[in-house]
Amino acid sequence: MADRSLRGIRLGAQSLQSEEGVVFMERTQYTYACTSCGRDTTLTFAADAEAPEAWECRTCGAEAVLRVGDKTAVVDHSEDKIPRTHWDMLLERRSRPELEELLEERLAFIRARRGAGEDVTAQKIGA
Repeated sequence: MADRSLRGIRLGAQSLQSEEGVVFMERTQYTYACTSCGRDTTLTFAADAEAPEAWECRTCGAEAVLRVGDKTAVVDHSEDKIPRTHWDMLLERRSRPELEELLEERLAFIRARRGAGEDVTAQKIGA
């Protein structure tokens, strides 16, 4: 313990752990070429890990494709899930004429309430 004295050390500034006796995993470097800005990104993975075909570019955020030799890998986007908007989900439940009818009913209710001078907040609260 004499060589690892805690006296006079700043908390959190230095680690008391050493890399002595640690065996690092074999690693492999892969290069990804950005499809937008053209920059290369080199990433390090474990040797037994399978490198993904695409990675996000660190510079511009676009898709960077794995480069194998002089060629780039072909990324298959056929199984990618297309994000649905709220409007898409609404159209799955109701038809457009139903939505227009509901809109007209709601607008008529709002116009009638404004004309009667009712307080909107009191109606929501239930007072």
